[in-house]
Amino acid sequence: MSERVLVNQLQGLADGPVSVSGWVETVRDQKKVQFVILRDETGAVQLVNPATRPAEDGSEQDAAALALTDLISNLATGTFLTVTGELKHDERVKLGGVEIKIANLDIAAAALPETPIAADSGLDKRMDWRFLDLRQRRNNLIFRVQTTLEHAMRTYWIERDYVEIHSPKLMASASESNAELFEVPYFEEKTAYLAQSPQFFKQMAQVAGFGKIFEIGDVYRADPSFTSRHATEFTSIDAEISWIDSHEDVATMQEELLQTAFQAVKDKHGAEIEELFGIEVVVPRIPFPRIPLAEARQIVKDRGYDIPRTDGDLDPEGERQISAHVEETYGHQFVFITDYHPEIRAFYHMRDEQTGLTKSYDLLFKGVEITTGAQREHRVDVLVEQAKEKGLDPEHLAFYFDFFRYGAPPHGGFGMGLARVLMLLLGESSIREVTYLFRGPTRLAP
Repeated sequence: MSERVLVNQLQGLADGPVSVSGWVETVRDQKKVQFVILRDETGAVQLVNPATRPAEDGSEQDAAALALTDLISNLATGTFLTVTGELKHDERVKLGGVEIKIANLDIAAAALPETPIAADSGLDKRMDWRFLDLRQRRNNLIFRVQTTLEHAMRTYWIERDYVEIHSPKLMASASESNAELFEVPYFEEKTAYLAQSPQFFKQMAQVAGFGKIFEIGDVYRADPSFTSRHATEFTSIDAEISWIDSHEDVATMQEELLQTAFQAVKDKHGAEIEELFGIEVVVPRIPFPRIPLAEARQIVKDRGYDIPRTDGDLDPEGERQISAHVEETYGHQFVFITDYHPEIRAFYHMRDEQTGLTKSYDLLFKGVEITTGAQREHRVDVLVEQAKEKGLDPEHLAFYFDFFRYGAPPHGGFGMGLARVLMLLLGESSIREVTYLFRGPTRLAP
């Protein structure tokens, strides 16, 4: 048996015997010739077979040719098979300029004749049959882009001597607040919680002397939200660095990281993204624009939108409005919103001694928040007092405060949602489209 060749390798091969494997995408069963479009993980190729039909006069036909024709006629969409045959280059073939004349067809697993989803099926229906939905070339590309994006970020960090960590996802207490926690029964009638964030453990690495760390891993939020940008389980991209002067050092690192990652995606997938998604990958210029929150709220108001929130933060429409302003004014898809009031920030965000505002930022991309970043408070006495201000019981955070009782460097970092970045990068309307298997308030399967 010939060694399997991937479809994207066929154009580089000379005419001759070849073996390919994949699943049946379409069958055109004409009277004199049969065409099968076979797709594998790298692309699609046209297979051709001169049809041999039973003779009308009852004369004998080649039994093997009859059997092959009949087998192809009965192929169901989605059937996985291996084909050996003769590769031929032909520029008239629209699909890659090559085709394979079938010599032998071996079915690995036949599919049922009726598929449960179609091209026009709704999102929930497609999520029910996600493994079939993912066979589409467009959806396949999403996860190749994701792979390139993550690899480029890891490369950026590793080349700069960052340490990769894998923090625990089972915790004895909340990582940020007591809200939005999933409880898990633990041994001897104990209760554990699924981690909302690796925040505390990122900071532990700083006081452990790691210097610079990153993590790409799952986090969990018991948030009964049904918006297009929320999930109960999602992948968070986190980094934390020591010896910073302010949150500006964190923002500078993040904008360099994103520029590097977007460039890698554009270089490897830009043309295909434009073909399948109609989106041009724009590599962001650095530095990104920076706008203090108070100024951003005034800009939004001047654009004719009154933010209904009473806590001083931006709402989703406010985020879209300020991003539209940045696009119009600076020609940029990203903007850092800075200088948040402590009331709308976590207790561990450091505060500026002169302004009283936090040394923190949100990063918006195409009108959607993808990141919160900040310098952390590393002075334990200040940290405890800020926790009390938030109504948190210091005893419940004793293990966290212990990190800072034996010395801690000035440090800061960010957390960024991978699915949101992918959704916005590819111009999709929901993170469900760019999540391998989405988890939300009403979805735990498949």
